[in-house]
Amino acid sequence: MSGYLESLREGKRLWAAEAGLRALGLALLGLCYRVAVLAQALITAHPSHPTTLSEFALCAATFLLLTCGLAFTLEGPGLLRLVDIPPHSAYFPRG
Repeated sequence: MSGYLESLREGKRLWAAEAGLRALGLALLGLCYRVAVLAQALITAHPSHPTTLSEFALCAATFLLLTCGLAFTLEGPGLLRLVDIPPHSAYFPRG
């Protein structure tokens, strides 16, 4: 497993990793749709009521699933690529 991870960190393209991570992204987007439909059904249910903590949590889960699903679908294994940090970086100083 670590050999595949090292290959992805170096930026090498592996078709199995591309397909797997993009499929994971599509699955997350599908799950996002189901959670969004459930949240919409709960929020618009009559009688009108203030938003509950569980409804807010469903909306937060929808947001997280959407962002993760889009990241995996669009970028795929590029998310695991190592990025060079400039030597003068204020956030990641070199010791």
